[in-house]
This record gives sequence, C-alpha cells and structure tokens, in this order.
Amino acid sequence: MIVYPAIDLRGGRCVRLLQGEFDRETVYGDDPVAVARAWAAAGAQWLHVVDLDGARAGRPMQTALVRDVCRAAAIPVQVGGGLRDAGAVRAVLDAGAARVVVGTVAVRDPAACRAICAAHPGRVVIGLDARAGRIRVAGWTEAEDLDAVTAAGRALGMGAAAVVYTDVERDGTERGPDLAGTRAVARAAGLPVIASGGVGSLEHVRAVAALAGDGVAGVIIGRALYTGAVRLAEALAVAEAA
Repeated sequence: MIVYPAIDLRGGRCVRLLQGEFDRETVYGDDPVAVARAWAAAGAQWLHVVDLDGARAGRPMQTALVRDVCRAAAIPVQVGGGLRDAGAVRAVLDAGAARVVVGTVAVRDPAACRAICAAHPGRVVIGLDARAGRIRVAGWTEAEDLDAVTAAGRALGMGAAAVVYTDVERDGTERGPDLAGTRAVARAAGLPVIASGGVGSLEHVRAVAALAGDGVAGVIIGRALYTGAVRLAEALAVAEAA
C-alpha cells in the first residue's frame, strides 16, 4: 500500500481545510516546495497535491507552483483540482505531474473523461468525493444525484488507472476514514482505490491497510501528518507490511 502525504495549495501556501470548507482553513506552511522536499526526504514514495484555488475556479490556478513542487520532490506527484477538460489535464502533466485526478468531468461528461484517459493511459485517476455516500463535484460545492458505488463501477470502463475515494464529512477531522464506504467503492471499481479523508492515527492507517484484499492500494494522509498525530515513517512501515 502506498502512503500519499497531501499538499493542498491555496494562495501559494500549504493548507488543510476542514470538511472541504474554505472558511475553515489551517495554514501549515508558506513554502509548499520545502514541504514537498521534506516529505520526499522522509521517505514518501508519492505525493498527492491539490490545487484548491483551481478546484473552486474550475481550472488550474497554481500550475507554476505545481511545476516547482514536482521538480523539487524528485518522486512521483499526483495532482488534482480544477482539471475539467483535456487542456487543463495536459497543462498539469506538462508541468511534471506523474498522474492527474479528475472528478467533475468524470461525473458530468463521461465521454470527455474517456477521451482524457485514452490520451494519457495509466496517468488519469478518477476522484470520487462523497458526502453521506452521494457524489459531490465542483470542489465539493455541488451535489449530484449519484452514489459513490455506482460512480466507482463506471471508472474501469472510462479507462482510469485508479480511483481516489474521499469521504467529505470526515476530511480533515482525523476521526477515522470511511472503511465501509472505501471497501464498497473498491469492490465496485475493480481498480486500485486510494482512501482519503479522516485518517488521524496509526490505527486508522492499519485499518485501511487491512482492506488491501478488497483492492485498496493507498491512503492519503493530510492534517494528521502536519499535526504529528501520525508519523510518516510509522505509516510507511504499516503500509509496507500490508
């Protein structure tokens, strides 16, 4: 299992939101490039970067900073936030991202998503963000009449490389991930699934790792790494043993 330290970008800084609310922000660093270097030096194999400004605007807003992060990290970087058309995806891949995460376009324009996946085989991940099991899009600000499991069942047919499943209500809370929802999404997807939202302890990491047999292949950890509730070295050791 792969542990993905999260770097959320807003206004050029490294931040974390609580339950995706932009008015509930904590700043964890003014230099995201230094943060990326630090996680790489600490042993991270991948980084998960989100352009929060882009997610809100519907188009990439911090591509130059993403490029700097990718160059500095010297490990693969997975990038999401506002990637809703082929041009936006191409720009972020050209900036150095190893993979991109698309959400809104996957839900609202499956044909366009299939074309994006076909153009970049193995490099497009579908992000499924849900509140109470129902999909949220447009930077989590809009609801769709679609459940996460049904959406996950469509991902393989679109040509996605993997799925990121985030429980919006748990994100940033450190109270534990949605294990049942993650398992259901993984079984429906038939693709590697990366769990996101709510990890707040090493026990939570172990619980996600226990879902490896269901197809869960990674976990994104944000706030807990920055607060010290989870130490990256310990999380990596748990993941390696999975």
